[in-house]
Amino acid sequence: MKSARPKRLLLVHAHPDDETINNGVTMAKYADEGVEVALVTCTRGEEGEILVPELAEAASDKEDRLAEIREQELANALSSLGVRKHWFLGAPNIFYRDSGMMGMPQNSRDDVFWSADLLEASDVLSDYIVHFKPQVLITYDEFGGYGHPDHIQAHRVAMKASEISAARGWEIQKIYWNILPRSVVQQGMDAMEAIGSDFFGFESIDDLPFVKDDSLVSAVIDGSSFVESKQEAMRAHRTQIAVDGPFFALSNSLGMQVFGFEYYTRVKGAAGPDVDEHGRERDLFSGIDL
Repeated sequence: MKSARPKRLLLVHAHPDDETINNGVTMAKYADEGVEVALVTCTRGEEGEILVPELAEAASDKEDRLAEIREQELANALSSLGVRKHWFLGAPNIFYRDSGMMGMPQNSRDDVFWSADLLEASDVLSDYIVHFKPQVLITYDEFGGYGHPDHIQAHRVAMKASEISAARGWEIQKIYWNILPRSVVQQGMDAMEAIGSDFFGFESIDDLPFVKDDSLVSAVIDGSSFVESKQEAMRAHRTQIAVDGPFFALSNSLGMQVFGFEYYTRVKGAAGPDVDEHGRERDLFSGIDL
């Protein structure tokens, strides 16, 4: 009798904190269910803005030691989510540096992830894939969610690595991209407006580059039982996430809706049979051949 392989989920992200913001409850839920969850982070986030005043000197234009701080923040966040497998892409032989935003001086450095050779970086990632053997992969869409060069590069590398891995003998059965549906973002904007605050400086949902039509959602993970784990992981990324801001304060009333559900577009593999009333998958492993 054929024995089932363990379920394995691999996520590919650009910087520490991206995993928690995009996939915190997904990771916590699957880890709690016994799925082997692993994360590859492509940079250490050296160019991140520091929100903790006492750590301001660690910035890249000063002491340039934010990487070591964010490494520890990430370790603490993953502990909160119950995730034990993590790699920085290429480490310890290679460290791809945070590229900063498009058009900024640091974006033109030779050692930044945006400047990495696509085939070389993808081949490095394929080593992790062939070793870990995930059935499911999560990463960004082709726009990187909101256009950050490292997010775009992470998408390119993840997708190319999946092709290389297939040629090396391991075929990922299903690939998903993160998505923020319009209806969910609008709910958050309406709630912010109700308390007299704007939505991170945006007045209209039409001004948000990362919002997608609800029709593009092909999977929804209900992680409402793991909202506290996600929020704890967000607090671990203290240099990057202002947990005392107005949006975070809404978590008491919107926690289940805004933090407890995560949405995906399936770009490889067929839909499994476990779907909700809207035909959206409720389990990323639904239909997977183990």
